[in-house]
Amino acid sequence: MDTERDWIERARQGDQAAFTQLVETYQVPVYNLAYRMLGDPMEAEEAAQETFLRAYRELHRYDPTRKFSAWLLAIAAHHCIDLLRRRRLTWLSLEEETLQAAGWTGPEAGPETDPEQAVEQAEREAQVQALLTTLPPDYRMAIVLRYWYDLSYEEIAQMTESTVSAVKSRLFRARRMLARAAQQAGLVPNAPRPASEPA
Repeated sequence: MDTERDWIERARQGDQAAFTQLVETYQVPVYNLAYRMLGDPMEAEEAAQETFLRAYRELHRYDPTRKFSAWLLAIAAHHCIDLLRRRRLTWLSLEEETLQAAGWTGPEAGPETDPEQAVEQAEREAQVQALLTTLPPDYRMAIVLRYWYDLSYEEIAQMTESTVSAVKSRLFRARRMLARAAQQAGLVPNAPRPASEPA
């Protein structure tokens, strides 16, 4: 049975069938990251396609000592940030909740969820997604990579060509912005606020 390492090596040699296997393996997480970053299904679909095109062109630069998924998600995240910066949006505070108050669960509910729970989950997902749009792109990327993809500070720092302390600082500020937006919207009476920023 072929392994991911085999697919990567064959794809680097121009085997498009092998690269298709990689696309099929990672198309959902790449699309989900793009959707969390961009907030629009059509844009997310286009961004995911562009991510795989860029990955195919840049396969010769891939370092096999790194996790392929992290390398691929880094390409997607940087592309989405470029798109967001080009939009030059005004970041607005919307009526949303903090991660805890929104029932933040990361990935979508499983198949055994009943219809009523599915509706509630969809509402929470919509609230969290709208809340993410209030964050600057760099903060949004840190939040998505940390809480949806459960990446370590070290992995996020490597992906963003940053430092662990910078990642922690970005996450701290992003969480504080989310809590402030929830308080302003009246959704959380007294959202917890850390006393000081981590080193």
